[in-house]
Amino acid sequence: MQFVRYSDGSGPVWGVKTDAGVHALAAGPAGEPSYQDLTNQHYLDRLERRVEDGALPVVDPDAVDLLAPVPKPGKIVCAGLNYHDHAEEQDEEVPDVPLLFSKASTTVTNPGSPIVHPGGDEQVDYEVELAAVIGRRATDVDEGEVDDFVAGYTVLNDVSGRDAQMSDGQFFRGKSYDTFAPMGPTLVAGEAFDPNAVDVELRVDGETKQSSNTEQFIFDIHELVSYISADMTLEPGDVITTGTPGGVGIFRDPPELLEPGDTCEAEIEGIGTLENPVVAE
Repeated sequence: MQFVRYSDGSGPVWGVKTDAGVHALAAGPAGEPSYQDLTNQHYLDRLERRVEDGALPVVDPDAVDLLAPVPKPGKIVCAGLNYHDHAEEQDEEVPDVPLLFSKASTTVTNPGSPIVHPGGDEQVDYEVELAAVIGRRATDVDEGEVDDFVAGYTVLNDVSGRDAQMSDGQFFRGKSYDTFAPMGPTLVAGEAFDPNAVDVELRVDGETKQSSNTEQFIFDIHELVSYISADMTLEPGDVITTGTPGGVGIFRDPPELLEPGDTCEAEIEGIGTLENPVVAE
């Protein structure tokens, strides 16, 4: 089921997106969901029946503005070098354990909102990533139980400032410019979505730059969340990003980096296309 967080002019609200439009959840008897609600398959089944029965008012999707599913995560934990094809393009050895870093929560921006190029000599790059949103407090979770703790999945463009990243010798500043984590357009919840077998693609001005499948994961969703939760407690609304496939701009010959005027389209099968223009600071 595709959940959307959106604004209709009166404030952020939640809905379910179908071919018929956006079904407004505030009008239902249970009201709007929490991230924990989305971990409950019984809740999802009941809600799906209400949507199918036409029990909720439907909003025209063209009349609302989509918002990031998690406007300000408690933390964003990122996995680096987690696709076999991305390791190959860098001529890097496959890691034995997940390589983790973080982005500041203030990087998050909405579908359609601009990615702000900081200017100067900064080399701004794109990275399409599948992101898992945590729905329940998770500490030392077994791989087989991870699904019980995930609210859903969304698209995150892990925009990166390569100059800062390389000159600092670590990732945090280069990954944490404002607007460097566009997120959306939907949050997909429910057991029908298999996060470890979906197509992933990124286009710049319509030209495909990255095209892969999460079957290329070195560490799949269940391994990642289990590994991370063994060392830090994950809270509802925390976001786990799963790495990017091959084709990033910095490793192209010559490099193909983002400039003001470009448009990024990050697409993941079953979730949708996250589109953001690049603008000057």
